[in-house]
Amino acid sequence: MNKKPNNFAFIDSQNLNLAILDQGWKLDFKRFRKYLHDKYGVVKAFLFVGFIPKNQELYTMLQKFGYILIFKPTLELKDGKVKGNCDAELVLYAMIEYDNYDKAIIVTGDGDFYCLVDYLFKKGKLERLLVPNVKKYSSLLKPFAPNKIDFMNNLRHKLEYKKPQSGAK
Repeated sequence: MNKKPNNFAFIDSQNLNLAILDQGWKLDFKRFRKYLHDKYGVVKAFLFVGFIPKNQELYTMLQKFGYILIFKPTLELKDGKVKGNCDAELVLYAMIEYDNYDKAIIVTGDGDFYCLVDYLFKKGKLERLLVPNVKKYSSLLKPFAPNKIDFMNNLRHKLEYKKPQSGAK
């Protein structure tokens, strides 16, 4: 009898969101969570995000969709931009949880995660590197293709957020 996969996803939310928006569409996070479960056997999906108090409603919604949110305090820069890089947290959690999952799905195109992806790959713990945009991702990650990299460019029809029709429930 086949054992159900016990895979965890570690999601670089900033890289994911910006890469999808750059392609001209918006990700439906509810559908994405289901996709991770159905396609990769993800039972826990850690979403790493900079904490901005005014986004509390969004965070609550993401938790309802089944994400485990890991927050990083943010800094507001002089130009008004908000900085909340979560790279270290993602790597740390992937290692804290290491014994609790069969395989990891790392969602990013950021080369800063090369060392984590390489380590998991060498240990046989990398299920997939899920890159949001095939046209814009770090060349450091390219050696893992084609065996361990999937791209999200062709998933628009499955994962694009569509505003509910007015009057629809």
